[in-house]
Amino acid sequence: MSMRSLQDHFLIAMPAMADPNFSETVTYICKHDDDGAFGVIVNRPGDLSIAEVLAQLAIPLTKASRLDSPVLVGGPVEPERGFVLHRSTQNYEGTITPGGDMKVTVSLDILAALGRGEGPDPSVVVLGYAGWGRGQLDAEIQQNSWLMVPADPAIIFDTPLEQRWAAALGLPGVDIRRITNYAGHA
Repeated sequence: MSMRSLQDHFLIAMPAMADPNFSETVTYICKHDDDGAFGVIVNRPGDLSIAEVLAQLAIPLTKASRLDSPVLVGGPVEPERGFVLHRSTQNYEGTITPGGDMKVTVSLDILAALGRGEGPDPSVVVLGYAGWGRGQLDAEIQQNSWLMVPADPAIIFDTPLEQRWAAALGLPGVDIRRITNYAGHA
């Protein structure tokens, strides 16, 4: 059975999620098709700031606004690969548009623009991603590991990191206190 695409949706880890990579996470799905899916976790801060990552890439910093923000841990796959989530109308290389006005860019030109203070505002920088092979995400959804809801950019750009999981759970009206700590089928 083929499920509908979850591109431009949030995958919200259910309380019973045992995988420490995804416990209490909100993952923005960038792509989901018959070949699999990939997304980035949008509520897990990493150890580096944007300025530190730009310095490691030898990208000049001419304007430091917002560069002290943490780079997020986007998932366990390719932790050195960077993504910038934004809603800019500016054209950058390596940009995909998962849906609505959300954009995901993987090129250095957007990082250079951030270093000059000319990058998109708001934006979120993420290292690593979560990936699922053909049918894998669909199977996890069938096992009640995830709650799926259409993505709300306000949760990514306007909600404090530590509140994003609860805020995302609240989108469909879920009261986290009423969710059991185990998965199963009725």
